[in-house]
Amino acid sequence: MIKCPHISIALIVLLMGFACAFAKDSNPKVLLLTSMGEIEVELFTDKAPVSVSNFLAYVKDGFFTNTLFHRVIPGFMVQGGGFDADMKKKDGKPAIKNEATNRISNKRGTLAYARTNVINSATSQFFINLVDNKFLDHKNTSPQGFGYAVFGKVTRGMKVVDKIAKVKTGPGPYAGRQDL
Repeated sequence: MIKCPHISIALIVLLMGFACAFAKDSNPKVLLLTSMGEIEVELFTDKAPVSVSNFLAYVKDGFFTNTLFHRVIPGFMVQGGGFDADMKKKDGKPAIKNEATNRISNKRGTLAYARTNVINSATSQFFINLVDNKFLDHKNTSPQGFGYAVFGKVTRGMKVVDKIAKVKTGPGPYAGRQDL
């Protein structure tokens, strides 16, 4: 069963202006303000332009404000970006192309898009890898082997991510609920 702690993503702030964010030699940074602390992430526009553009569109629209890290699996990842504080699924934008062929590995601290068994099904939900998860990297074109698109990495606040991963959780959509 899915473990569901509820660490709220209070607000996501773009650290540099959008004009500056798309400068040729500069990757944009986004600050996730959670109820447990700040997490700064750098986005890889050169390797995952579709994924980064999608994420920044959600940031610009304020979509992530008051969402939760609704899925936490210690020793694996923390996932957020799809549910509000009442555990209601938020309607996202259309699914995007899976850029897992970009050869960026799902290593500790990287951000990747969550998806269903459909390769190109990612919308708003993302996860932060707690450990190196090479088994999530692109291997082949099958739904099981296609992988999960990495589009950024934590540059500051990995201790906060690790703290989120230690929140007591339970099975089901509301067990162990803890908005932090």
